[in-house]
Amino acid sequence: MSNFQLGLFVLGGLVLLGLLVHSAWSARANTPRQAQDTAPAAEPQSEPVFEETSFGSLELHVHPLRRLHIDPLIDAVAPINLDPLAEEVAGEAALAALPSTRRVGTKPFSIEGFNSDLQEWEAPVAGARYSVFQAGVQLANRTGALNDIEYSEFVVKTQAFADALGATPEFPEMRHEVARARELDNFASAHDAQLGLNLRAKHASWSPGYVHQMAAQQGFVPGQLPGRMVLPAAQEGAPPLLSLTFDKQAALAEDPAQSAIRELSLHLDVPQVDRAEHPFARMCQAAQAMAQSMDGVVTDDNGQPLASQALEGIAHELQRLYDMLDERDVAAGSALARRLFS
Repeated sequence: MSNFQLGLFVLGGLVLLGLLVHSAWSARANTPRQAQDTAPAAEPQSEPVFEETSFGSLELHVHPLRRLHIDPLIDAVAPINLDPLAEEVAGEAALAALPSTRRVGTKPFSIEGFNSDLQEWEAPVAGARYSVFQAGVQLANRTGALNDIEYSEFVVKTQAFADALGATPEFPEMRHEVARARELDNFASAHDAQLGLNLRAKHASWSPGYVHQMAAQQGFVPGQLPGRMVLPAAQEGAPPLLSLTFDKQAALAEDPAQSAIRELSLHLDVPQVDRAEHPFARMCQAAQAMAQSMDGVVTDDNGQPLASQALEGIAHELQRLYDMLDERDVAAGSALARRLFS
């Protein structure tokens, strides 16, 4: 073999070796980051919402909370009086007379009785006795204001319940309640806020397991839906403080380890969470910590990096929003706020 042929052979070998090295490097660079073996994964976290609310996309009924009472601040209320000569109504009779659904149109509908023994309002239960009832329909939620058709359905359902017990309802004037509903809806629409931060990978993508592991370090636990994690509230049964979402198809893939995730989102439903929990500060802290540990960058919905000054500005505006909700007696995280903004 001549020196020229030998040189070509060596050169060809070097080129082939370079291609193999580059291919291996590319494969490694494009392989999603994987979770490291640690403690067993946490169990999925329950994500409760209040019974009979309708705004959000979820309507799970786990870890039930204390019954939310009808409140004239956000409900149209109709007292239901028993015949003066009649005895108290048993809970079993009230349960039998309840309508089959607890909704009129898109609005929650409730009937409560005044428990003679406990001296408090509650949803009818067997074994109790009630001296008076009241029906209520929510004036507004994230689907809009109570309208004429919904109010009419409220009257029909309440009247049927009252007739079954030989009772008499007293309905508020429809025009007045519909006007109240529109005013409340205008306020809610102007003071609603659902904030989000995105986290994008700078270089290597992430596997679902890696995302779960990194998020768990910030207190997140698996949610009930694929591609969703939640940061639980301190109060058991309360809505989560924050949620984290990523491509659910990646979470459902046959081989999740090979699923490439390049972006995830953190969400805060402001009216649902008590300001005392400092949820926005916790969202920023979690996003920045995960960005550092996952080699990512925090961005807005347009993919632009978010500077600390921008986050400070959002935090300032958020305090103003909290104050306005307080002034309306629907403080963020309160039972009324969770119903109104649902």
